[in-house]
Amino acid sequence: MNKHGRIIKQLSNDYFVEIENEIVVCKARGKFRKLGITPLVGDFVLVDYDNQYILEIEKRKNELVRPSIANVTQALIVNSVEIPEFSPNLLDKLLVTIEHNHIKPIICFTKLDLVSDAKKEEIQKYQEYYRKIGYSVYNNSDPKIKEIIKDNVTVFAGQSGAGKSTLLNMLDANLNLQTGEVSHALGRGKHTTRHVELIPILGGLVADTPGFSALDFKDYEEYEIRDGFIEFSSYSDTCRYRDCMHRNEEECGVKEALKNGDILSSRYENYIKFLDKR
Repeated sequence: MNKHGRIIKQLSNDYFVEIENEIVVCKARGKFRKLGITPLVGDFVLVDYDNQYILEIEKRKNELVRPSIANVTQALIVNSVEIPEFSPNLLDKLLVTIEHNHIKPIICFTKLDLVSDAKKEEIQKYQEYYRKIGYSVYNNSDPKIKEIIKDNVTVFAGQSGAGKSTLLNMLDANLNLQTGEVSHALGRGKHTTRHVELIPILGGLVADTPGFSALDFKDYEEYEIRDGFIEFSSYSDTCRYRDCMHRNEEECGVKEALKNGDILSSRYENYIKFLDKR
């Protein structure tokens, strides 16, 4: 008997497939290996229910390589402001990656209770800018975070020690996820999340995912990085060149907006760094 389901967890070669409110542990058919395809957490699949084999993988809306997950609707980027300190570079790197994969990004700041009023004002300027260009921005204490989880598949992303597992525990105390102490010497946390798993919370599914900060743009075209900085399009109409990269070109609307303070300087600096490192 064949049945449809969704992979909610993978451990080694075992795929945990939710089928009609039942979890069935399945293996993948050898044909996937021959085709160079690997089933991913989040995949909708056709299963040989009696023999517990995955037969087919339905077409994906999107997929991520690190972490290995498919059919994500939104990504909650968790940014610590203290231990480890807030990294605009990592936030922008994650935003470009998430935009590239057609996933809705949501930004969340944690540990604001640990910083001075002056540092809070600095963080608030970042928050206001990202809101201005169209992103949803929250603090971890905002009860509205619970509302955005419902009916979505949400990936939790951010540097180790930023408070992803802590935030998940706050959303659902029954999870009791392991959290790691932050190393003051390294400025980062221990990797407490070992595998990708979709967890039912508040009427949705969330994934506490390892490895999301290990990102690079070596496989990106320059224009794909450019288009990940969503506010640039608001000023590119005044660029002299249609495919302006906003770098060395004359009469560039983006560089003019930067000069006028309409574009956050750290955003533009990170854009140039990403281009140089690809």
